[in-house]
Amino acid sequence: MRLRYQYRVYPSKNQQTKLAQLFGCCRVVWNDALAFVKQSEQFPKNSDLQKICITQAKRTEQRSWLKEVSNIPLQQSIADLGVAIKNYFDSRKGKRKGAAMGFPRFKKKDNRQSARFRIGGFSIKNGKVYLAKIGHLKTKWSRPLPSEPSSVTIIKDRRNRYFLSFVVETQVQHSPAANDAVGVDLGIKTFAVLSTGEKIDSPSYQKFSRKIKRFQRRLSKRVKGSKRRELARLQVAKVKAKLRDTRKDFLHKLSSRLVNDNQVIALEDLNVKGMV
Repeated sequence: MRLRYQYRVYPSKNQQTKLAQLFGCCRVVWNDALAFVKQSEQFPKNSDLQKICITQAKRTEQRSWLKEVSNIPLQQSIADLGVAIKNYFDSRKGKRKGAAMGFPRFKKKDNRQSARFRIGGFSIKNGKVYLAKIGHLKTKWSRPLPSEPSSVTIIKDRRNRYFLSFVVETQVQHSPAANDAVGVDLGIKTFAVLSTGEKIDSPSYQKFSRKIKRFQRRLSKRVKGSKRRELARLQVAKVKAKLRDTRKDFLHKLSSRLVNDNQVIALEDLNVKGMV
């Protein structure tokens, strides 16, 4: 089974500059490949896109700076675009379950940034993570990795926090649950009601909503491109990140408790988002 383990990292100032350059190169390669796909009558193969948007682009003056970063994340950016396009068509044809997926979009500089390294572009020795042309990153190991990772993604969120996300293969050991089965009734006012009679209320997010509205009003009054606007944007990003972390913490703890305590979980098939 594939699992993802995420850790906080603290790059130095020099490494932050190198990562900004890497993120920019991956973003440009993605956008160039997507623009080429949209202009093509037939969808090209990943190998053709790599040849056009990476190999040939490095020989031009406009994209010569692509040589300054590792080639592995650039190739992975093309591969990720190919997967996104395939998922879009599978979703339209009904082959992919879940919500309908839209066609890939162009990436923006002020959104979440990421770059993925496969084996050969990173290594882990003595608790230190090395990324090609970036160096050793100071990592906060909150828990040990269960096995050797097959890939790692370096992420920078809009709050300017950096994370390493590892994909590992592991065997999940299931312990016997205390209960045979439980039914979960999702609601609007109450988050969920269990068949045991237990009512689960969602945490209150009103204080975050008030802060976000206040900071967004302040952001809208700042001049575009100014330092004060960037500071105001960071204020909004910090509150949104705190809200997102709070929601994620609640959902993960609740789902883990239900899975560990019950052999079978039954959920009603309702479009709760549409009901809201």
